[in-house]
Amino acid sequence: MKSFHFVGVGGIGMSALASGAAACGFTVSGSDRGADKPENAPLIEALRSQSVSVYPQDGSRFAGNDQPDALVYSTAIEEDNPDFLAAGNIPRMHRSEFLRFLLDKFNRISIAVTGSCGKSSVTAYIAESLERLGADPVMISGALSKRYRHAGNGGNFRAGNGKYLVFEADESDKSLLAYGADYAVILNIGTDHYEEAELVRVFGEFLQNIRRGAVLSRQVAEALKDRLPAHLDIRIFDGVCGSEAAYTLVGYQPGSRPLATFGDGSAVVLPAPGRHVALNALAIRALAGMLGFEDKQVLPVLSEFDGVWRRNDFAGKTPSGAMVYDDYAHNPEKIISCLAGMREVAGNRLFAVFQPHGYKPFGFMEEALFEKLESFLQSSDRFILLEPFYAGGTSSFSPHAADVCAKWRSASADPDRFMVMPDRETLKEFLQKNSAAGDVVVIMGARDNSLSYFSSSLTL
Repeated sequence: MKSFHFVGVGGIGMSALASGAAACGFTVSGSDRGADKPENAPLIEALRSQSVSVYPQDGSRFAGNDQPDALVYSTAIEEDNPDFLAAGNIPRMHRSEFLRFLLDKFNRISIAVTGSCGKSSVTAYIAESLERLGADPVMISGALSKRYRHAGNGGNFRAGNGKYLVFEADESDKSLLAYGADYAVILNIGTDHYEEAELVRVFGEFLQNIRRGAVLSRQVAEALKDRLPAHLDIRIFDGVCGSEAAYTLVGYQPGSRPLATFGDGSAVVLPAPGRHVALNALAIRALAGMLGFEDKQVLPVLSEFDGVWRRNDFAGKTPSGAMVYDDYAHNPEKIISCLAGMREVAGNRLFAVFQPHGYKPFGFMEEALFEKLESFLQSSDRFILLEPFYAGGTSSFSPHAADVCAKWRSASADPDRFMVMPDRETLKEFLQKNSAAGDVVVIMGARDNSLSYFSSSLTL
């Protein structure tokens, strides 16, 4: 096969695969229903700069005689998609199948990063760390690395000449079971797409396809204790010294650097606030040791991560002086981790805005999210719901944000903490009137790139 067409090429994961295919010398085209939206322009233009031809998602790619050898698609593509209908009998490859094809094509020592939370950030963190260690890795990620994002690169793919390839392995549709890797990092098991028992089964089966070694959090190792393959070198990373006291934030302004002290007495100035960042650093330290790097090389590098777009992104300050952050958090664990990091920065209240990334995911997480928020939020905080983001396809359009908010308020010991806003203009007016210096406003949600632009619109 020499040419591929990506249906939904503007997606974060699909665009990374398209960039990887272009880097391998294949002829690449793609279509996307959001190709003309301004919030998607940087990624679409980066693809075009890599000689990826981008079409409207209307079947027009297949009008001529020059047809691709295969269509690459994701689980999100419906069977009545115009490209599917126009392509006729052209073979299809699920994105997981194409990723396996790409891994074979690159033929590097592969490192798969998975888990319910943080895998995109840790994939980029590992890639940057390996680069700073002189290893020059290839990276295929589901998020946009700030270090690798520029006019000619969206930031979710990095071409490298070294021996390692680090990539994100997606558990959301269980597609990670379609391929293996030399090494794996499994960060956590949380509430997102499946119940814990099913994720334990999926991650346990995934480990059977890993060839050399795996780095697991203590939570994952305990959950998979009866499923750990005997042939693997297993490294377990734990909490920061086992106590919160060993994790100290220095300062309360954007740019302040938290200090993580590890169990052996070593310390790392972390690139961002949040205990989850310290745990990510521990995971990378364990992986680097497994790959043969010495601690004296690795520890300084862990302080230098440039970050990922829409992960703890400081957007600026409102006219009243409140700090505004933009974040991709979209499940209960990610939301609480994000807000816990923001609590360290806030001198006063949190205004947490959440736009769910679809009706079905919102319904799945509704109860678990309320339970976590009920115990986390302080009386002066406000958790504000927006209507779920709708990206097309089939949907029950349920539950609505207003209905969930009403349910939460009726069950809460402090109902004033929960609010719903009908639209962004109303939300903007509310935040500008009610936030003040020392407060933190954080805008959270996945799939909808316009949230980043909305965050910026709140600032001076």
